[in-house]
Amino acid sequence: MELNLKKWYRILAPRPVVLVSTVSSEGISNAAPFSFVTPVSSDPPLIAFASSPKHETAKNILDTGDFVVNLPSKDIVRQLWICADSIPDNESEIDAAKLTAEKSLKVRSPGIKECFARYECELESHHAAGDHLLIIGRILRVDVKDDLMEGEKFLVEKSGFLMHIEGPEFGLLGEVVKVK
Repeated sequence: MELNLKKWYRILAPRPVVLVSTVSSEGISNAAPFSFVTPVSSDPPLIAFASSPKHETAKNILDTGDFVVNLPSKDIVRQLWICADSIPDNESEIDAAKLTAEKSLKVRSPGIKECFARYECELESHHAAGDHLLIIGRILRVDVKDDLMEGEKFLVEKSGFLMHIEGPEFGLLGEVVKVK
């Protein structure tokens, strides 16, 4: 079956989903889910995600120069989906979803307490990429819940990390395959 090119990404699934939190220049917090996200570099530590340039998240990042990439678990999938709704620019998606904004240590944008990990980022660069804006952040600080780490090994099976399939459908890691 030939797939419509406008829907090409739907079979590149599941993809990790993150909640990107920002703050507007007026001080209003924002959060939105994204699954077009990837590590870019280890040194320096860079992460990228793609957003519509019209999206409030992109506007806030370009205005303030920072953001937080939060890693949500299955426990907050309903709240994550509320953050995907169209909420007026003068209202906080974090508040609307009944999540907890938590002060970051390195950036102005808040983290989200209910997420199991977060990357505090400053804007490194942004690039037009078709109908999206590729936003690259330099990671300044990483926090992860203690019980999800065994030394430096991330216990992904315990995290409940959400993977986006399509629309309101999400998957969970079912099996870890180790190459010997």
